[in-house]
Amino acid sequence: MYDHLGLHVGNLDASIRFYTAALAPLGHILCTKDETSAGIGPKGEPALWLYHAPGQSQGGVHVAFRAPDHAAIAKFYSEGLKAGGRDNGGAGPRTDYSPTYYAAFLIDPDGNNVEAVCT
Repeated sequence: MYDHLGLHVGNLDASIRFYTAALAPLGHILCTKDETSAGIGPKGEPALWLYHAPGQSQGGVHVAFRAPDHAAIAKFYSEGLKAGGRDNGGAGPRTDYSPTYYAAFLIDPDGNNVEAVCT
């Protein structure tokens, strides 16, 4: 349904570090970067745009990324924690969502809820 998504971030370098580490297990890379923005996604297809916006209110967004399997979700979670994310629910089943829902949740450097999921 969506082609791309943009987030305002207070510290562009911290956000790039977090998202490139957390999303690498899902096949995403840093596709483009300049002084005020960065695009992350599959090679040549940036779909997550980070826009440097110091002083603006951040947080409150929930972004879920599809993962290929449970191992990628576990790696998303561990790499995201190492890169400055905060725990918001480790890798595991979420049967209250559906019988096959498996996900992990992190809070990014700006307070957004970031999820990796497979069903």
